[in-house]
Amino acid sequence: MARPPQSGDLIADRYELEELVGTGGMSSVFRARDRQLERRVAIKILHQHYAEDPEYLERFRREARAVARLSHPNIVTVIDRGDDDGRQFIVFEHVEGENLKELVLRAGRLPVRRALELALAVADGLAFAHEHGLVHRDVKPQNVLLSSEGDVKVTDFGIARSLHVEQGVTQTGTVLGTAEYLAPEQASGRSVSAATDVYSLGVVLWELLAGDAPFVGENFVAVALQHVNEPPPSVRERRPDVSSRLEAAVDRALAKDPARRFPSMAAFAKELRACLAEVEGDPAPPPEDDLAMTLVTPPAHVPPRSRSRSRRRRRPFGWVLLALVVAGAAFAAVFLVGGVGHDHGGSGGGGGPSGATVQLHGVGDYVPSGSPDTHADTASAATDGDLGTPWITQIYGSTDFGGLLPQGLGLVLDAGRSEKLTQVTVTTPASGSGFTAHIGVADSQSGPFTTDSSSQTVSGTATFSLDGKSGQYYVVWITQLASTGHAEIGEVTAKS
Repeated sequence: MARPPQSGDLIADRYELEELVGTGGMSSVFRARDRQLERRVAIKILHQHYAEDPEYLERFRREARAVARLSHPNIVTVIDRGDDDGRQFIVFEHVEGENLKELVLRAGRLPVRRALELALAVADGLAFAHEHGLVHRDVKPQNVLLSSEGDVKVTDFGIARSLHVEQGVTQTGTVLGTAEYLAPEQASGRSVSAATDVYSLGVVLWELLAGDAPFVGENFVAVALQHVNEPPPSVRERRPDVSSRLEAAVDRALAKDPARRFPSMAAFAKELRACLAEVEGDPAPPPEDDLAMTLVTPPAHVPPRSRSRSRRRRRPFGWVLLALVVAGAAFAAVFLVGGVGHDHGGSGGGGGPSGATVQLHGVGDYVPSGSPDTHADTASAATDGDLGTPWITQIYGSTDFGGLLPQGLGLVLDAGRSEKLTQVTVTTPASGSGFTAHIGVADSQSGPFTTDSSSQTVSGTATFSLDGKSGQYYVVWITQLASTGHAEIGEVTAKS
């Protein structure tokens, strides 16, 4: 098997890899230089073990074909696709800036006007994709790029599907997507449609307005079940300056039944424009259809607890079966694209007896002696809300084991301020599981770290109960690597 791509490699005698900017369950993305046209590009390279799998290879090629026929200012442009000695790659325009998730983590909830402008740009790009027969199926803030010039571009159509396909590599019954933005029909393994993207964009807009996602949980299944069963929290309770019209638009986009959402992404975009006009003080057209009825005759107030209870009593037995389908299908989802999202701000509430959720940020690795791990720059991927983009270590040989592991290798996490955490949950993708670790705490990123938990093997999801020491920096301290010779951590979450 060919070695993984790395900075300095030349792909197709044209694209010089400069820096790894992201890695996911199926592929890695590099910033590169196009030697022929003397410009920066982004190049996505399929992981080698997937390049040898016909199903994943077809999915990758389909992404290139799908996006290549979409020419829209709010969709990232495909420049090239090819095979370089077994390395499958797609070349995109390079967008210098940040993604929408990074913006929310940096700035918190956005002004209503800015949130509407961003959601509208995404809606316009997705409406164009729908008109050309493609549903994205993984609409989330991480897949919306914001350029330094102010452009908004939707990217990563890696699991896009034709609205007209009947047979293909991804069929009904397989869950694909990211947990926090998953439409109910996706969570239950049913077929998707343009309404699926409407729902996911509704979740994104809710997050832009409130500062975190409406549904969060400890794992994929917990979040997916909320999308299927629970009404979304009121965005106006979290954000009183949101108008009743905008709240109604968000609620309609988040309807459990696809038939009760906006009839198309273009219709959702039209209503977002009307809401934006309202914010700007311009005349706005009256709401249409049942949205107008929602505004004229709002439902009577029901206390949240009793409302939830009454809905559960009315829910037919079929929902119980549906929950079982979600639980079984979620494992496929985590492996294929991953998506356990837990980004919801340091002041956001995890609620419940386990305490408040504390947002951690991966900031680097910790190796007391020797050179830093070559993949230290992937630390932030362990806290980006996407299980499919893990923090990874380099692969160590048997000789390295003897020199490295007695001292250990750690992923350093910043809590933002001194915290006394009660638990840290570490989730791994399948390929990086099986390592042994414990949690340490310090007041400095460079340590030294004091042990704050017992040691355990991390395979899948492992929750460490902490001893209660305080500090701003925590480390997932690995003392024994997996049998693969490396470790991967998809997500780390914490509670105080």
